[in-house]
Parts: sequence; structure tokens; C-alpha cells
Amino acid sequence: MVSSDLINSFIEDNVYNEFHLKKEKKIKALRLVDITKRKNPYLFRAKGIDNASDLIRSIMEATVSSGEETVFGNFMEKVAIYTCEKAFNGRKSSARGIDLEFEYGSVKYMVSIKSGPYWGNSSQKSRMKDNFLFAKKVLGTSGGLTSQQVVFVEGCCYGSDAKPDKASHIRLCGEDFWSFISGGNQFLYQDIIEPFGHKARERCELLNEMIDSKLNLFTAEFVNLYCDESGRIDWEKLIFENSGTRSNNHYSW
Repeated sequence: MVSSDLINSFIEDNVYNEFHLKKEKKIKALRLVDITKRKNPYLFRAKGIDNASDLIRSIMEATVSSGEETVFGNFMEKVAIYTCEKAFNGRKSSARGIDLEFEYGSVKYMVSIKSGPYWGNSSQKSRMKDNFLFAKKVLGTSGGLTSQQVVFVEGCCYGSDAKPDKASHIRLCGEDFWSFISGGNQFLYQDIIEPFGHKARERCELLNEMIDSKLNLFTAEFVNLYCDESGRIDWEKLIFENSGTRSNNHYSW
């Protein structure tokens, strides 16, 4: 069984580079065009935003938060793989749609790691099941099923599921998932909450300073580009820059 101290040390050593630093790099690399062209201007108009600084702040917050779960989810996946590596010699899987694989006794486990039980829509969940079927087919073709039973697992880093048996696979969430990949550490799911907060306040303060600086620069640039002489937002110009055609072919029906 893997100790919580070992996993906590791994999180403390890596949470900055894998999460906070990636957010900082994203903020530093942002340009005004990145946030005005990738977000829905109709939404912000519907929210009644007519102040340039408020508009930029809303778009910035949406932009920063949109990739936050993905970045953090990728780190959680690494924590899970590291945990399983120490418990069962687990490893990153090369199979399509499979994140982790390991053996215990005569059973081979192939795990798709998700953030929580509500991670995707029906088509995405169907694709996961297709990936399980494809991996089973590949293993059968290569002879990998002759000596081993293969169990597919949907592993959710948080949440719970009272009925884990999904016929095509097993879904383990929260405590059940972390206990499963750690070799039986039932307290791991609670213990790892602490190191995620390691120096989090200081790093968030630094990030907010960076965001404020970008807001000042972007607001000035936005006013120059998308506000009329009276200082009002020129929504027609903004929507043209966001959604006007870039094609030489104009379609009419």
C-alpha cells in the first residue's frame, strides 16, 4: 500500500510546474485578439456589458477558467499514474483512450482517468466504451487475453458512485478510485487535499497581479480598436472582427 506522505510529496514538488506555472504562461502569452476572437460576443452583449474594462475582465475570466480544468485534470492524471506506479508498477498506457494500465495477480487493469463522474456527454462516454472494446480486440489479436483477465476501469478523481458495475466496465470514483490505485489506502483521497494548497495563496496573488496588468493593457488596446469617439463600444465593428467572413466565397441561398 502506498503511503499518503509519498503522494503528498509528489504533489508538493510538482503542483507549481504542472498547474500554477502553466496558468502563468498562458496569461503571459495572451493577446487581445486571442480573447476577442475566441469568445462569444453575443453572450457578452446579452449580459448588458457596455463598459470596456468590464467586458475585457469578463472575457479574460472566461478565457482563463476555460483551460483551468483541463490543466488541473492533466496533473491529477499524473498524480494517479504516479500513485499506481508506486503501488503496482503501473504505467502510462499506449492504448488508444487508455491512460493507465497495470497488473495485479492474473488480472490486467486498463484505466481511463477522468476528473469526476460528470466529465462528458453521452457521445464522449460512448467513445470511451468503444476505446475499451478496441483495446480488448487488440489484446485478443496479440494473444494478450490468453493468460490474463482484462478489466476496464473508468477512474474518477472525485465524486462517488454507489453502483460501479457498468457492464462494459467498472466506474470507481473518489475514495474508491484512490484506494484502488494505491493498493488499499482508504484515506488517500482525503490526505491529498492538503498539498494541493501548498503556497496556493501566494501563487494566486501573483497570478492576479499578472491578470490585472493584462487587463490594463487590453482595455487600452480595446478602447483604441473597438470604441467610437464618444467612448461607446462599437459592437458592429467588434462582431465583424470576431465573426466576419474570412472566405473569398460568399454563400447566398
